[in-house]
Amino acid sequence: MECEQEELQFLGVVGIYREAASILRAHRPLFARIAAAFVLPLSLLFLAHIAISHALFSHIDSDDSALDSAAPGTPAQRRLLHRLADDWLALLLFKATYLLALLLLSLLSTAAAVFSVASVYSAKHDALSFPRVLSVVPRVWRRLAATFLAAFLLLFAYHLLFVAVFVALLVAADSGSGLAALLAFLLALAYLAGLVYLSVVWHLASVVSVLEDYKGFEAMRKSKALIQGKLWTASAIFFLLNLVFFVVEVAFRAWVVRGASHGLGAGARLLLGLAMLTALCGVVMVALVVQTVVYLVCKSYHHESIDKSNLSDHLEVYLGEYVPLKASDVQMEQFNL
Repeated sequence: MECEQEELQFLGVVGIYREAASILRAHRPLFARIAAAFVLPLSLLFLAHIAISHALFSHIDSDDSALDSAAPGTPAQRRLLHRLADDWLALLLFKATYLLALLLLSLLSTAAAVFSVASVYSAKHDALSFPRVLSVVPRVWRRLAATFLAAFLLLFAYHLLFVAVFVALLVAADSGSGLAALLAFLLALAYLAGLVYLSVVWHLASVVSVLEDYKGFEAMRKSKALIQGKLWTASAIFFLLNLVFFVVEVAFRAWVVRGASHGLGAGARLLLGLAMLTALCGVVMVALVVQTVVYLVCKSYHHESIDKSNLSDHLEVYLGEYVPLKASDVQMEQFNL
């Protein structure tokens, strides 16, 4: 890393992106192999999910329209009902398979990136190699899985609460309450702000699960404590990353999935699809590196120096029996400015 640990706390949005870019450039072969092994399949899975889901829903819509025009009680209606049931079953099985594959690839890519960036910062960064990273990844997936599950449950509860309150306000607004309409608008803004906040907490909790003795909701609480004082910086960083991710997704839906309706040929859609895949892979790779840099910045801001030798010893443990750092052995020791 270019910055000394005491200087990390002063990095802003641009500085953190620059620091992440310098890590990627300095260790390009390693991160290129991580991208090819984990991030590229993850990005391809996400885009394929969009295209296949669109095809399945189009088929369901077609059968549903045919069912509306079929005479009740006829063999044609029974065939359409059976076909619709098969369509929905296929969709549910596909979604379940997709979520499992997404979880697996997300765990692998996150573990590989966090370990690699932490190793770059450690005293033994010269020994960092792709086989070394591969030997570590399987040892941390349980901790990351617990944190991912905690984040999923938290986000599910958050969305459920928002929908319940928002629908209640819309019903009140429909009855002529102007105040309810205003509250619904303000609630939508608060919801988006909360979503960004939860995204920041989740990203940092993933790093905490690899580098510290926390997992699940404990890692989320630790992450929440870490971002205090750096919330605006972290929020701006992850908001920009999520915005770029959203733009790539929308572009893929418009130009590749629905490109034929805009007059785009198969060749043009294929080239655009490859461009979107490359862009998405780059965004995900940058996000994985950035989240570890943000973690280091937050540690520095709270005057917790990451001792390079102790961090190296901790990372070496991954190559044998995985024993996460205890809070008492933490690789961070207080320093005074």
